[in-house]
Amino acid sequence: MDQLYEFDREPVTADKLHGPARFAGLFAGEHVAATEFVIGAFFVIHGVSATELIWALLLGNLLAVASWTLICAPIATSTRLTLYWYLREIAGPFPTAIYNVASAVMLCVIAGAMVSVAATAVGLGLGVPSPQLDDVLPTSVGWVFITLTIGMVMTVIAILGFKRLSQFAELCSPWIFVAFLAGAVAMLPRLGVHSDLSNFWEIAQTRIWTGVPTPGQEKFTFWHVVAFAWSCNAALHLGLNDMAIFRYAKHWSYGLFSAFGMYPGHTLAWICSGIMVAAVQREMNPGLMAYEAMGFAGLLAVLITGWTTANPYFYRSGLALQCVTPNWPRWKITLIAGVITSVVSCFPIIFLRLLDYVAAYGTVLVPMGAFVAAELVLFPRLGIERHGAKKGAPSLNREAALMWPLAVGLAFWLAIWGPLHIFGAPLVAYLTALVGYTALRKLRAG
Repeated sequence: MDQLYEFDREPVTADKLHGPARFAGLFAGEHVAATEFVIGAFFVIHGVSATELIWALLLGNLLAVASWTLICAPIATSTRLTLYWYLREIAGPFPTAIYNVASAVMLCVIAGAMVSVAATAVGLGLGVPSPQLDDVLPTSVGWVFITLTIGMVMTVIAILGFKRLSQFAELCSPWIFVAFLAGAVAMLPRLGVHSDLSNFWEIAQTRIWTGVPTPGQEKFTFWHVVAFAWSCNAALHLGLNDMAIFRYAKHWSYGLFSAFGMYPGHTLAWICSGIMVAAVQREMNPGLMAYEAMGFAGLLAVLITGWTTANPYFYRSGLALQCVTPNWPRWKITLIAGVITSVVSCFPIIFLRLLDYVAAYGTVLVPMGAFVAAELVLFPRLGIERHGAKKGAPSLNREAALMWPLAVGLAFWLAIWGPLHIFGAPLVAYLTALVGYTALRKLRAG
């Protein structure tokens, strides 16, 4: 196990770089996830209209692809390091340790949501009831056993490293696309769509994305969907967590392969899951949605989509914690992260409040990505010396230590007490950190 070296604290060497297929398969597998059953369904429940949904998904996911291609991938291929290790040079060891622990914990919770959604499928097949929309705590011993088992299987795959992750995603992703599409098509007759699809748009507007939220749920608009599509992975692209992935890319343009995750992935999967939840009377149960559409093949689809997405999150969290405990091999740290995630996944609130959580997760993590972008992109153009460039520079970057909580605090304050929706909080935190950090460093430089 100790031979599974993943360049935890060194640049990736040229002989270990991968070609385009690895990244296309990895993004397609990771972003056609079990949680897409939840996200697409929530757009229906929150009353997004059909026209708003289509245009918002096109724009929001385009912004996400641009963030990966123009920000994350160029920085990753120029440094060949993970964010978790590179931050030591910019922020100093102490803030980096705090960030890495926070990042690992939040990544584990996201992975736990994947496990929970996958468990709804396995539970349906075994006769174990899934939690309801308002449940917070585990609902049965059977539910706990299923989530723990799935979580540990996913952990084993994550321990095997980047190559095994990408191979697993390449194997599964083509079938996952077909499963989402087949499930939606199978449900169309139940909604009254003709076999020639001649009345599909009419049904889409009147029975699926009606513009009317389920009673008790917030109304979402075009801008809600745009902001969510862009910010739901903000920690990965703006926050640079995907430096862990793109450090293996031969060229920064491989960031464009994120489109395989955003369009056949998010866009198609969210539309398909919206159709499926409408056909089951808007009941938020991913396992039920898939089973009603495709039978046991649907349950398998939910399980596999959970695996292909949770695995990279386990992998990232292991790398983050490895930088805090450098004397431990990555596989042991990943195992610990997997155990924690498996326990957290027993609590259904993490996937039933998924949309709010992923926005909060991005808000907390994106400022560090802004600091790195400022140091590598803005400072050379503005004539500002990078932190740590001088020999004997202080290990604590005071400007970064100050701006991180300020940027996060401002974004959450605006989202909770001000006019900002939580989906927009990651962008506010990023811009605040980028501008504030640059200004403080410029003032220090005189």
